[in-house]
Amino acid sequence: MPANKKYLTSSPWQRLAKISAGFIGGYMVTITFHLALAVWLNHVNVMISSTFTGFILWATLMIVAFLAKNGLKIWALYLLLSGVFYAILYLGKIYNHPLCI
Repeated sequence: MPANKKYLTSSPWQRLAKISAGFIGGYMVTITFHLALAVWLNHVNVMISSTFTGFILWATLMIVAFLAKNGLKIWALYLLLSGVFYAILYLGKIYNHPLCI
């Protein structure tokens, strides 16, 4: 049974934005999230558990990107989340390791 045409993305640019946001943007959010956790928590435990939780989070973010109506809004959301997690990572490095910036 074929998909209903009204639910499919008609623009190739939106399709490209959703695919790239799902793969690249989801990966960026996943990596920055786990690095931010590793700075604040025990980094060995976080990096070991990130092999499993990283894939689950990345797959979830990929599905969310395809469920969205607008690919550019998903890109903006993923870049915002990556920026927030990077700021947490940066503050953790300053707070926990003041000599290593």
